[in-house]
Amino acid sequence: MSNVAGGPQVNSPGALSPESRAASIEVLKATAQPGKELDILIVGGGVVGAGAALDAVTRGLTVGIVEARDWASGTSSRSSKLIHGGLRYLEMLDFGLVQEALQERGLLIQQIAPHLVRPVPFLYPLTRRIWERPYVGAGIMLYDTLGLTSGHSRGVPMHKHLFRRGTLRAAPSLKEDAFVGSIRYYDAQVDDARLVVNLVRTAAHYGAHAANRVRVIDFLREGERVVGAKVENQEDGTVFEVRAKQVVNATGVWTDETQAMVTDRGQLKVRASKGIHLVVPRDRFQSTVGLILRTEKSVLFVIPWGRHWIIGTTDTDWTLDKAHPAASSKDIDYVLEHVNKVLKRPLTREDVEGVYAGLRPLLAGDNDSTAKLSREHVVAHPVPGLVVVAGGKYTTYRVMAKDAVDEATRAMDERVPSSCTETIPLLGAEGFKAAWNRRGRSAEQAGVHVARVEHLLNRFGSMTPEVLDIIAGRPELGEPLPGADDYLAAEVVYATTHEGARHVDDVLTRRTRISIEAWDRGVSAAPVVAKLMGEILGWSETQRESEIKHYLARVEAERLSQQQPDDESADAARMGVDDIVPLR
Repeated sequence: MSNVAGGPQVNSPGALSPESRAASIEVLKATAQPGKELDILIVGGGVVGAGAALDAVTRGLTVGIVEARDWASGTSSRSSKLIHGGLRYLEMLDFGLVQEALQERGLLIQQIAPHLVRPVPFLYPLTRRIWERPYVGAGIMLYDTLGLTSGHSRGVPMHKHLFRRGTLRAAPSLKEDAFVGSIRYYDAQVDDARLVVNLVRTAAHYGAHAANRVRVIDFLREGERVVGAKVENQEDGTVFEVRAKQVVNATGVWTDETQAMVTDRGQLKVRASKGIHLVVPRDRFQSTVGLILRTEKSVLFVIPWGRHWIIGTTDTDWTLDKAHPAASSKDIDYVLEHVNKVLKRPLTREDVEGVYAGLRPLLAGDNDSTAKLSREHVVAHPVPGLVVVAGGKYTTYRVMAKDAVDEATRAMDERVPSSCTETIPLLGAEGFKAAWNRRGRSAEQAGVHVARVEHLLNRFGSMTPEVLDIIAGRPELGEPLPGADDYLAAEVVYATTHEGARHVDDVLTRRTRISIEAWDRGVSAAPVVAKLMGEILGWSETQRESEIKHYLARVEAERLSQQQPDDESADAARMGVDDIVPLR
C-alpha cells in the first residue's frame, strides 16, 4: 500500500485506516454466511463499547464493533475528563463504588494507559473553622485509604492539609476571604475521546473488526432470540446484516431506544442528565492546582487542561436531542456565577474560549433529581442473545465491559476464558516512560522542538515515532494548524490514516480538541484539515467544500444555542445543522 500524504499506513498495530474499515465491513457482511457468525457483536463505540470489544477479543472470541457516528461522539468525548473515585459518593456512603473506581484509576495510571491518564492535584477549599477540616479531612483520608485497598498502587500522592497562606501560595487568584484553608488531594485526568480511540485501536490490534459510521437500524430475530443486527453504512447508504451468537448493547443514553427495537419489556431505563463545561485560557487566573467546589445542585470542578482550564459541571435533566445536547445561556451563567464566588477577578463571557455539553446515562429511578440517581451500572439479558449494559461512570468502563462480556459468555456453549484486560496495556502505553525519558534525543533526530515531542508523547505515547515519520516524509506537516498552535498538521494525517477519522468534525472535535480550545473553535483550521483529509480519503472538490461548510455551520449553531435562555430554545438552535455529511 502506498504512503499517502507521507505517512505509513499498514505497519502500525491496530491502525484504523480507511482500508481497515473497509476490510472490517467486508468481514461483518460475511457473517451472514452459515458458520461465519461472530461470537459477539458490540453496538456502541463509546468507552464501554470499546472496552467490551477489547475485553471480548482478548478472551479469544471473534468480535465486531459498530458505531453509528464517530468513536466517542456521544457522552465519551464530553465528560469532565477526570478519572476519579468520586469524592461526593463517600457522602452517600457508596464505599464500594468509590473503591472500585479508585482501583481502576490506579490501573489506568500505572499500567493500562500511563500516556493518557495522569495525576492532577486539586484543592478542596475549607470555609468554616473548627469542624469542617476534621470532617472533610476524614473523608479525604478515607478516599486515599480506599485507593490503597485494591492491591494495586494508587498512582497518586497522598493528600496534604494547607492553611490559608499555603492555599494562596498554590492558588494566588483565590479570594482571601473565600476560605480559611484547604486540603490538597490528587485524582487523575484523561483526554476521554483519545482513550476511546486507543481502546478501539487496541481491540483491532488483537483482531476485533471495527467500523464507525455504521448504524444499527434493527435487530435480527429467530423466534425470541436476537441473532445479530441489520446495519446501514452511513457513508454510502448500503444496508447489510451482521450475525452473532450474542449482541451487547452499549449505547449509553440511547439504551432505551435501541432496547425498544427488540422488546418493550426492557429491564433497564436510562435518564439523561446534562452537564456543561466551559474552557478558559490558563492565564485568566493563577493557580498550580485544580479546585473542587460545592454548589447547591452539583460539584463544580476547575481542572487544569494544558494551556486552559476546564470548568464544570451542571447536573440537569435532559429530554431533548441526545446527539447534540446544547448548553444554554442560563447554564453558562450558572457555572460562571459559582466559580466567580472564589476568584479575585471574576471571569466573564469574553473569557470563555469553548463550551461543550454532554449527557450522563443514569439508571432511572423514582427520584425526580438526576443528581441523586445512581452512577452504578447494571447488566441485563432482556431476551436471549441480547445483553444490555447501562449506567456507571467513565472511570469504571473496564469493569462495566467485563461484566457485560461475562453475561454474554454465560449463554455460550463453549467455555470462555475470564477477563484479562487489567493486565493489558493500551497501544502506546508500553515503553512510554522510556520514550518520555529520551524525548530530547527524539526531538533532535526529528528536527522539532522538544515541547512538540512532549505534546505528541502525551497524546500518542510510544507510537509518537509514527507521527514523526509523517513529518520526516513531508516536513511541512510539522507546522501547526491555523488558529491552533498546539496541534501539528501531521496529526490530521495520522488521525485519518490511523485513528478512523472520516470527517473534519471528527478531527477538530475528538482526535484533537481544537473545537473547544481555539478562540475561533477551529474555523480557520477547517480548510487545512479538509484538504489533508481529502487527499487521503479521495474527496472531490465538492465534498471538501461541503465538509468545511458543514463544520462552520456546526460552530455557528453551537454559538447561537449558547445565547439562548433555556434548553428548548438552545436545542432548537443547535438542531439547525445535520449530523453527518454524506459522501459525494
